[in-house]
This record gives sequence, structure tokens and C-alpha cells, in this order.
Amino acid sequence: MTAGVDGERPGERRNRARGEEPGGHEVFRDDWGIPHLRAADALALARAQGHATALDRAWQLETERHRVLGTSASHLGADAVDWDRFVRRARIADTARRCFDRLAPQTAAWVTAYVDGVNEGLAEGAAQAPEFVAVGLAPGRWEPWTPLGVWLSTHILFAGFPTKLWREEVARRLGEHRMTLFATDGPGTAGSNGWLLTGARTATGAPIVAGDPHRFIEDPGVYQQIRLACPEFDVVGLAVPGIPGIAHFGHTGHVAWAITNAMADYQDLYRERLRRTPDGGVEALGPDGWYRAHAHTETIEVAGAEPEQVEVIETDRGPVIIGGDPESTASGEGISLRYPPRVTGELGFDALPALLGARTVADVDTALDRWVEPVNVVLAADTAGGTLHRVAGHVPVRPYANRLRVVPAEDPAYAWREGEAVPLPRTEVDRSDSSGGSDGGGSDGIAVMANERGLAAPLGVEFAPPHRARRIREVLDADTDWTSDAQAAVHTDTLLASSRPLLSLLAEAPGLGPAADHLRGRLLRWDRHMDADSTDATLYARLRGDVVHRLAAHPALKSLTGEDDPWRSPAYPALFRPWLAAVPRIGYALESLLTVGLLPYEDRLALVAASAEAVAGAAEETPPGPWGEVHRLSPWQALPDRTPAGSDSADGSLGSVGSGAEAIRPGVAGDHDCVLSTSSVPGVTDLFARGPAARYVWDLARREDSRWAVPFGASGVPGSAHHRDQTPLWVRGELAPVVTDWNLLHRTTHHSTTHHSTTHHRTTSHRTTRHPEENPAVTVAEPVAPALRPAVHEQKVEGFGTVRLVPVEPAADAELLHGWVTEERARFWGMADHTREQVREIYEFVDSLPTHHAYLALRDGVPAALFQTYEPDADPVGECYDVQPGDFGVHLLIAPAEGEGAVKGYTEALLTAFIAYIFSDPSHLRVIVEPDTRNEKAIARMVRIGFELGPEIRKPEKTARLAFLTRAALGLA
Repeated sequence: MTAGVDGERPGERRNRARGEEPGGHEVFRDDWGIPHLRAADALALARAQGHATALDRAWQLETERHRVLGTSASHLGADAVDWDRFVRRARIADTARRCFDRLAPQTAAWVTAYVDGVNEGLAEGAAQAPEFVAVGLAPGRWEPWTPLGVWLSTHILFAGFPTKLWREEVARRLGEHRMTLFATDGPGTAGSNGWLLTGARTATGAPIVAGDPHRFIEDPGVYQQIRLACPEFDVVGLAVPGIPGIAHFGHTGHVAWAITNAMADYQDLYRERLRRTPDGGVEALGPDGWYRAHAHTETIEVAGAEPEQVEVIETDRGPVIIGGDPESTASGEGISLRYPPRVTGELGFDALPALLGARTVADVDTALDRWVEPVNVVLAADTAGGTLHRVAGHVPVRPYANRLRVVPAEDPAYAWREGEAVPLPRTEVDRSDSSGGSDGGGSDGIAVMANERGLAAPLGVEFAPPHRARRIREVLDADTDWTSDAQAAVHTDTLLASSRPLLSLLAEAPGLGPAADHLRGRLLRWDRHMDADSTDATLYARLRGDVVHRLAAHPALKSLTGEDDPWRSPAYPALFRPWLAAVPRIGYALESLLTVGLLPYEDRLALVAASAEAVAGAAEETPPGPWGEVHRLSPWQALPDRTPAGSDSADGSLGSVGSGAEAIRPGVAGDHDCVLSTSSVPGVTDLFARGPAARYVWDLARREDSRWAVPFGASGVPGSAHHRDQTPLWVRGELAPVVTDWNLLHRTTHHSTTHHSTTHHRTTSHRTTRHPEENPAVTVAEPVAPALRPAVHEQKVEGFGTVRLVPVEPAADAELLHGWVTEERARFWGMADHTREQVREIYEFVDSLPTHHAYLALRDGVPAALFQTYEPDADPVGECYDVQPGDFGVHLLIAPAEGEGAVKGYTEALLTAFIAYIFSDPSHLRVIVEPDTRNEKAIARMVRIGFELGPEIRKPEKTARLAFLTRAALGLA
């Protein structure tokens, strides 16, 4: 290979590498397991992307496919019925088919190639994913239109059309003039941060594009780091699993782009009058009178319950998604949803391959002219210094009232103007470095997008408060020498500007007692940063939550809360409850509710004073801990009752019901209106489900200086070393490098068949195949994930979970073990400076010895510890003491972030299983351990569980303290 800025660019090679014949591809991975794909042409590359995604994200892909079809309940049970009913009634799959049929032929072929790759890899990917076994599911087959369905189902709620139901309830209960009282980005919306620095603001003189999309955090993650390279293009970016190409955030080496939600309103709800016909059909009332509507019935299969019937009705406006059921249609009412792809048959997929080939901002601009949904604000910059700041998507032309509320279907005044779309705003990004004010649009070399009422203001109703956008600009405006690495300071900023109204009222609150007055002084001295180690941040959150509840109980809002809360109404499907719940709405709109004239000023003062008294009293009994202890991630999982157990910074798998899930629930700084927007729900919970679903920095000077990170890891396969290895980075706000030099990547191959071999102490499971372009006689073996290996010992530890010991497979586990043994906390292990290859070689040597064995200990399927055993008379330790018959030595390394700080008694629980395994062999009479004498914590733990301390011994690598545990000490003699 030829070294260079990007190593080897596919279009520059004179000779085609093996594996890159027409239709072929190569797979490389960096140290984070991120796939870098290289193929002979764009179609082969799309196929490779589908195949790699199926290997890494099989369970996620099948989850999405079932969500498109409305068949999730068939294996997930009754909890998934609400979603299945909605997507069937909204006709998501049928719309995806229509949109696929309208694709340009070359785009259709490209999408089909991706689907072919998915289908080729799904069986192998599913074999590595224990979720399939857990729910008894076999992978299905993707159709060419399935990616379009995934895009639709992912974004159908993105524009927040259920908010119109909320506004209807507010208008009915508080009056028409209060309809937009809560108009802010609420519980159901998703937004992002993004910013662009022109060359005048950077150290290199070239632009930087950076940001982080805020979405509901899913496990596995909604974004997939990937590189796609062929002679036509070479792009790194964040793909959506199930979707070919790189839609939202990409860097081609020449131009980079990023998006945020424009907060535009482009979906409408119509109140339909429906009636049943004598033959069982349905008629709807339109502007020209009654007419026959489409209606048919579908069956939803439900695991563990009886099937459910759903009637699918579609009027001239769109599918009926509320009401209209067979038992209620006679009452004559339903609500239909009108959304652009259902009307036009266009979803914007023709933009995706065009983005991959972009070399300038003009190319990106042209590609985005074909974008449809969701409607986004876009920032882009190229290596020549060109910039772009525009809105992309399709917003229909119709009356403003359509944006606000449910409108009557029979009134022609509310119809869309056929074939017309609202012109989309754009603005220039000033490249100068002149000082002065800015509206956030792009003067003085900075452009910011953060879902605020800015460029997209003419298109929507509810926008994010301006705090994030203003704060990003304030931080960026402080320097003109920005680098890629320095962008983390913006990503992780925790200033909570929206705290000002509440704190201002607290400052003026009359008649506070001593404790409340002390609380006031403390919070007024607080720097208003929601840092993870801040107890003041926790105290503020408590005060805020109490104020939210007192507002909810106030007579001015009583008709919206308590038993009258709209989310309790049986008129609406449970799926829409996040948009209809009053307390979260009050929490997110607290800033405006404490400022506008809903309550008299004196009432607001009294309310805050009462909250201060209550919170101060509670704080005396339960002092606030650090914000990061209560402000934890709560991600969405398709199997919510089978969360990864324990702390799992390196990996995770299916855990037992109710088990702890520290690995996917880390404590994090930030809050809803911080730049670090980890959105708790004030008045409901300090946990957050919405936050940075990825972070990126695109450097236009040197692409290899770009950075990225995701909440979990590149792999969605439990047991993979890259399942959750990026979580520590994400929590700290750090970023991994974007590797562009092919010489620094690790070439892999793909596989198709499986065989198993088993021995007494060492069990190895391999998947053996050949690369399609390699010699048919040559096979390649790749070990399977730990969770799928046969165990040498399995034991259920009460209150802890099931512990399984599986043999270490050096090739498969080298990255996982390297991550463990090189941490500072593992310094006594003696491998802190070892490379991954050295770690692999050590365990290959251990694997070759009949007297030494290495095991991964899995807690509920999750790698939790490294456990090694040895016969002392065959080990150097045998030269340091008098070895007795029946002695058996062990070494133990607990996985990162496990142990005492994660689950009480964690190590002791693991030792219970280890000791039981050792003494299950009657020839083992005494367990020997040899911790480093400096490892006082380990020595104390051994004594605590019954080990008797022996002498100190000197070994070449350490001074150790021997300790012994006999059968007699455990009552087993």
C-alpha cells in the first residue's frame, strides 16, 4: 500500500487488490472496531455496507424491520402492540414501497445492493447475537424497500405531530389564547447542536464543522461510524443502520456536512367524520361530500397473548391513526395523518448517493435539493473555504392553522396546495474575522444551529430556547485559533442559562426560614453549571422539580393536571402519551411559565418560596449528592426487561430481569438546555433518555484530524470488545480519532459457516469460511463471541445473576483483554505497556499449556472478569514456597468499572462462583493467590472471604503476598 495523507486512496491505485474484483470488497477495522469498507465500485460498496452492518448490528436491523412491518409484538409481546398498531394504521410499509417505486433507477439499484448485503450477512450476524435466542426469533428477509421503511419509521414522529393533540387540549381547557403557552421543544422532540468555523477562526486556516445530534439514546446506537471507499469517492461519517450511504454527518475528504432538526412543521392532523356502510365498509366526509374510504383489517400477532385485530382506514387526507376502530367508527370520528411521503411518493433517497460523491458545498447543496424528510438545517464546508447554511426538506403549502392544531377534513380551506412546497430559507456564512454581534446565522466566521428560532423560524411553531445556540457562539467567539481537539470544550459545556428566571425569583422570595435562606445563598453563589460532580446542580434540580409540581397543582393549571391530565384520556393511543403528559410539558416550559403572565408575580414568588422551604427541609435529612449520581442515562432497548447486567464499559449482553445495568446507565453532566444537552424531565425524573447520540468534528484541513464518538460502541453484538468500549469516551466528552490511513487499519474478512470443537478445559468455537475472492482451499477461522461459547462452569449466585466461565480465545478476546489490562487500575497485572498483539501472544502461550488456563467470567452473558488458573508446581510461583499436593493457583482481574463502585459485593459474588468451580474438582484442596504486596485492597478482600495470609515472596516482576484458602475453611473437608 502507498502511504500518504489518507494512506491509499482507492482511485489512485494502479493494481486492484485481491478481494476487489468487480463486485468484491475489503473490510478493514480500526482499533475501535469501526468498519472501513473498500470496493471496486459504488454498488459493490453498498453491498459491503449492508453486509458489514448485518454482522455488526443484526439484532438492531431486525428490530427495525419488524418496527416497519408492525410485527414487533410477535416476539416482544404486548408492550409492542401500540407501536405495531400505529405503523400499520399509518401505512408505513406501503408508503415505503411507493417511495421505492419512484426512485431513480440508479438509486434503486444502489439501495437494492445494500439490501442484498444485509440478507447475505443476517444469518451470520444473528448467530452472534443472543437476543435472537432470548426471544425465539429467526432473522427474516429484507426487501428492496425496507431501508425506506426504516427511514420512515425512524422519523415519522420526529416532527412531533402529536403536539397538535396537546395544543387542542390546552385550548379546550385553558382557552384559545393559551394554545401555545407551552411552545418549546418538549418531551417528544429531538434536536441537535451544530456549528461551523470558517478558516478565519481556526489554527489551520481551513474550516471545521462539528456538533452532536440529540436523539433518544438507543442500545445499540442509532448512528454507526463507518468509512465507505471506492474509486468514485471515499467518505467517513455516521450512517443510520439499515440505511445505505451516509445521510446526516459526513466528510468526503473534500467537503463535510452536518444537520440539525429544523423544528419545521410538515405533517397535519385532520378530524375526520366517518360512517360505516351496510356492507361493512367505511365512508368519510370530504369537501365534496361522503365518499368510500379505503379500509381493510390486519392481524397483529402478540407473543404470550391473543392476536389483535386492527382496522386500517385511509381517507383522501391520509391514514386514520386515532379513532376509526370498528367498534367506534359508528360514532363518526377519527383523526388522519397527512405526511409528505405518503402524498408525493418521495422520500429523498436520491440525495444519498449524490452526497457520497460531493466534492464541494455546491455539490452538497444540489444533492440536498432532493431531500424530503425530515426537514433539517444544514451546515457544510469544503477544503476551498466554501460554506453552506440552508434548510433542506419538503414543507407543504397550507394554512398556518394546520401547524397549530387538528383541522376539519371536510373544509377545503385546510387542504394542501397540490404540487407546491414552501421555499426553504438559506443564509450566507461570513468568512471574515471581524468582531461584533451576531444573530447566530453566521457573521464573523461562525455559524451555529441548535434548533432555535433562527433560520427555520418561518417553517415551525415550537423551537428550542436560544440558550444552546447563544452559548455555543459565546464559547466559539472567545478564540480565533480553534483546533479539532479543542471542540470538546464546546461539546461538554454545562452552563444552564435557563435557570435564571427561577433563581431570580428565589433571590426575591420573601419570608424564608433559616434553612431555606441558606439554600438560597448556596444556589445564588452556584456557577449554574450542571457538572457531574456538582452537588449544587442536584440541589437546583430538586428545587426545579418541586416548583414544577407546585405549578401543576396551581389552580391556573389544575384543569390540565392530576386526574384531568390529557395523557390519561382514553381518546388517544398510549403511544402519544409523551406528548400529552402535563407535568413534563410544565417542566420543559418552566422558564416561560415563570416569566409570562400566567401567574401574578406575587404568586410566582410565593410558589418558589414554598418550594425552597420544602427542598431545604428535605436536604437537611438527605443532603444532595453529585449530579452525576442521579443524572444517569436510561437508553431505549428493544428488550427492556433484559438489560445488560453490572458495569460493562467493555461489553454487554443479555442480563436477568431486574439486574443492574451500570454500563449503559452512566452518570453524566449536562441538562436539557445545556450545550451538553442530556435531557432529564424536570418534575418527573433526573434520568435522561435523550442526549448526544454521537459527537463529531470534521476537519477540512486534514481529515485524519477529525474526531468522533458514540455512546456505546461500533458493534451491536453482545460479547464484542467494541460493544461498549466508547462509553468512557462519551461520558468524559472525549473523541476517538478518525483513522484515514489504510496502513493503520486491520484487514478482516467475512464468514458463513460454523463448526465447534470441545475439550475438557478448553472449548473453542470457530466460524470457518473463505473469502469469496480467495483460493477456495483456504479457510479462515474466527472465534465467536464469549456469550455463545460453551461454559466450563455455570452457577446462579442469588441476588447477583448467573456466572459462566468460558475459555479465553486469544484472537477474539485480545482487544477486550488489552483494554482491561492496560488501564491504570490494572497496573498490578503487569501489562500496562503491552500492545494488543503482545497481549494476544501471551494468552496464546497460556492457551498452549496443559497446566494453565484462562477464562472469561460472564455475568448474565456480560464479560465481567478475567479468571486464570494454574498448577503451582508448573509455575514460577512454585519455586517460592513449599507446594503441597492439591494446591491450585488463581489470578483474577475484574473488568473496568466493575466491582465495589458498581454493585455492592460484586467481587465477592464472582469469587463465590470461582471457588465453587475450583473445589468442584475433589483433587483441589487449597486455593493459592499471590497479589502484589502494594495491592492492599485485594489482600484485604481475600482475608475478608476466608483466605489465610502466608509469607511475602519475591518474583522477578513483583513482591507478592501469598494467601491460602482451604476446603476446611469453607467447611468442605
